[in-house]
Amino acid sequence: MGFQLSNEHLVIDIASIGDYKGTRFDWSGFITGVTLREGNHSFCVPESLKEGEGTGGMGLCNEFSLREAIGYEDVPVGGLFPKLGVGLLTRIDQEPYQFYRAYPLQSYRIEVGQENAQHIHFIVHPKDCAGYAARLEKSICIEGNQLRIAYQLTNTGTRVIRTEEYNHNFFGIDRHQIGPEYALRFPFDIKPWSDEPETLDGVVIKGGEVTWAGTPDTPFYFHIEGFQNRSFSWLWELEHRPSGVGVREISTFPVSSAAVWGIGHVVSPEMFIQIELAPGERKKWTRVYEFFCSKR
Repeated sequence: MGFQLSNEHLVIDIASIGDYKGTRFDWSGFITGVTLREGNHSFCVPESLKEGEGTGGMGLCNEFSLREAIGYEDVPVGGLFPKLGVGLLTRIDQEPYQFYRAYPLQSYRIEVGQENAQHIHFIVHPKDCAGYAARLEKSICIEGNQLRIAYQLTNTGTRVIRTEEYNHNFFGIDRHQIGPEYALRFPFDIKPWSDEPETLDGVVIKGGEVTWAGTPDTPFYFHIEGFQNRSFSWLWELEHRPSGVGVREISTFPVSSAAVWGIGHVVSPEMFIQIELAPGERKKWTRVYEFFCSKR
């Protein structure tokens, strides 16, 4: 049945531990639905609309170590390496780590406590893996029309942990198709780039605003420079312009890198945070989302 948070503005649906069984996204606090009560507007969509396609993402699901898995290069085939929020994975061959591949899994023990209708807390308990171990705590709460996800990561092992974390943000407002009716805005003029320039086909950039010439039938993906070492009152804003319904991220942590991914039914602004923890050290950060309807 999962978990649910609610107040006079928002309803948040969160998956039960183990509903998502993949080896990519953090199992704790896997948010599958956000509803803005005024107008009954929805925001969360699946990564793919085709059965069995993709990596099982949906809604607001975060991931550690997208590009480089902790300890992966040090273990032989058959050895274990940690994926924070998920468990200990088994290296299956000599190929580089790829986030989209499925690896044999020994999942972490995850404890859940719901304090009230507006607040839930998750603890992912550490399991040592060649000196790598970390305790992850995640607190999800709602205040007014804001959703807050607070993280605390503690290095309980004997080796330095170097990784990154981001939230994938699979958004499709009221399931409207991505296209000219959408605007994705940033707080500065952007110059997107991609290793595969063809993924920018149909993406229209004007200053700090992104829109689309039509509904894309192939994935788009691009990087954004400009967040590093700068502070902003908001990071991005996605609006379905005809309805005035939207969501903005107002997190205040230092953004190490940023990217945007999507296809016809979904757009995902991704804000990354860099993490480096010596044994015994801990790091805290918070992601804040604000859901709105500008037309009354």
